[in-house]
Amino acid sequence: MLKKPDFNEIERLYRQNEQKFIRFSALLQEYNKKYNLTSITGEREITYKHFFDSLAGVACFEENATVLEVGSGGGFPSIPLKIARGDLQFSLLESTGKKCEFLRVAVEALGLNGVQVLNRRAEEAAQEGTYRERYDVCCARAVARLNTLAEYCMPFVKKGGVFLAYKGAAAEEVEEGAHAISVLGGKQAECVAYSLPFDMGERTLVRVQKERYTPPQYPRGHGKERSKPL
Repeated sequence: MLKKPDFNEIERLYRQNEQKFIRFSALLQEYNKKYNLTSITGEREITYKHFFDSLAGVACFEENATVLEVGSGGGFPSIPLKIARGDLQFSLLESTGKKCEFLRVAVEALGLNGVQVLNRRAEEAAQEGTYRERYDVCCARAVARLNTLAEYCMPFVKKGGVFLAYKGAAAEEVEEGAHAISVLGGKQAECVAYSLPFDMGERTLVRVQKERYTPPQYPRGHGKERSKPL
């Protein structure tokens, strides 16, 4: 059962790894000037809107889980999760080369093992046996609406694994995405809404367990995931 994030525990994880988070924040601000990684630039906002929000899903990952992140961008939620949970193994999928460059710099600078950066499009990588239905969890944050995002993410998830989406207000998207989730092999989505500390925003975690294999024609590619969502 999906539970509300425990921000006392999240605070503990952050403080336990504070120097790495401070270093990551500095790198994000430095490279943001060149690569436009985020519109959130203040240190306090980065801490709560990026780091604490990324850690909100930390309890959704079983120990030693293999995780693929679609649309990694500036590395959220993957890098904060990896900082706090060294046991997790991450593949960061990002189609923009400059963002991949930043991710590789961050991974090396923070000394994070068990992280690979893949400069690939999700709809192409998902059709390859190396990646398709190989991961315990596929996660994404701020990439696309849920019906589109499910088609990008669920083909990567093992049967019995989890698709985890970080969203804002999501009630409408969950209703809209129910058909896509079912077609792609998922159970009904579980959702939990939460408020970030200090009125930093309202968020939702959406968790979908995969109970059937994804039909081989998905993802469809050629932009159909966005132009004609399931």
